[in-house]
Amino acid sequence: MNTIEAMYQELGIEERVYRFGAEVEEKLKKRFEEIQKTAEYNQLKVIRAMQKCRVSAECFQSGTGYGYNDLGRDVLEEVYAEVFHTEAALVRAQITCGTHALAVALFGNLKPGDELLSISGKPYDTLEEVIGIRPSRGSLAEYGVSYRQVDLLGDGSFDFESVRKTISEKTKLVEIQRSKGYQTRPTLSVAQIAEAIRFVKDIRKDIIVLVDNCYGEFVECGEPGDFGADMVVGSLIKNPGGGLAPIGGYIAGTKECIENAACRLTTPGLGKEVGASLGVNRSFFQGLFLAPTVTAGALKGAIFAANIFEKLGFKVVPDGRESRHDIIQAVEFGTAEGLIAFCEGIQAAAPVDSYVTPEPWAMPGYDSDVIMAAGAFIQGSSIELSADGPVKPPYAAYFQGGLTWEHAKLGILKALQKLVDKGIVTL
Repeated sequence: MNTIEAMYQELGIEERVYRFGAEVEEKLKKRFEEIQKTAEYNQLKVIRAMQKCRVSAECFQSGTGYGYNDLGRDVLEEVYAEVFHTEAALVRAQITCGTHALAVALFGNLKPGDELLSISGKPYDTLEEVIGIRPSRGSLAEYGVSYRQVDLLGDGSFDFESVRKTISEKTKLVEIQRSKGYQTRPTLSVAQIAEAIRFVKDIRKDIIVLVDNCYGEFVECGEPGDFGADMVVGSLIKNPGGGLAPIGGYIAGTKECIENAACRLTTPGLGKEVGASLGVNRSFFQGLFLAPTVTAGALKGAIFAANIFEKLGFKVVPDGRESRHDIIQAVEFGTAEGLIAFCEGIQAAAPVDSYVTPEPWAMPGYDSDVIMAAGAFIQGSSIELSADGPVKPPYAAYFQGGLTWEHAKLGILKALQKLVDKGIVTL
């Protein structure tokens, strides 16, 4: 029987690369134990929600057509509301991605003359065209919704003084982006978000606070809904889908905000009543069930990557010792060659399309070429092993995912091997 090290060698990992990784991994045992405790808590939270909402085998049946009385869909939304501690939820296969979920939430709850205020700085690239920061057909700006933003302070915390000065009578909705996106700022913790929600509500209770929760679900024991967020939004092909959801997004929040969003997703007068599940209910339920442990594996991979590349002298965000609040790990290579080599290594570790070499391309919704490595079972699934980044300074790779810790580990070692082979890194 082959040893584990021999298996890595068969997969193209040299002994020196394997040994380097083993030394780093040995020092992370205590961190990994802490992650498992969080996963256990969140696993129990999900099970409790499923039991409370009386999930049954009948919930896995497929709805078609209009989707009236789709039991599984309706119970799933009850489960999401219970897990995220909100009044209601909208969880649909008709939501195509995280950006779509955010757009549905924003368009459903903003009207001409309203102001959208981001208090976490520049939003994720694809949301710029939704808002109209970059002119785009059908944006909020075209519908008369204005936009302002308050940048985070240099240490990545909220600039509350500027937030107070910027909020006006026109401000209808405050948006907080938990994760860093294609920036190298720190990810916001649930505690920081909770403080921001309290601050905004103290100024005006009627302001809607929306939290873009992508990449952050189940990383901590709490969620933004625990602290009064009016809407918490994310994608099912990231953390909460557990790698099984083939499509979809969620919006969890107040009944009023969710009904407003539902009327935007479908049509006024129909709202949540229509939208057949089309056979994905089982995957949605089972993916959510697995999500806490899948997220834990991805989180271990992110911490492993941080410590590997920090030891080699690269700037990593978060660093190898910081507390974690999402599954994304940024590594700044400083050159296009380093970024591309890293992504090539991640692709080579994939179970799907491992033989493909990723190349930068003009991806829709971005202002520069982007390279993406994602040999995934589900296209674009960021909870699966993947890495991407815009090909522009500081040439940072954004690594995330891995349905298991073992796969995430292989991906990092394969990326390191590719950098060694190209002479970018010397061990």
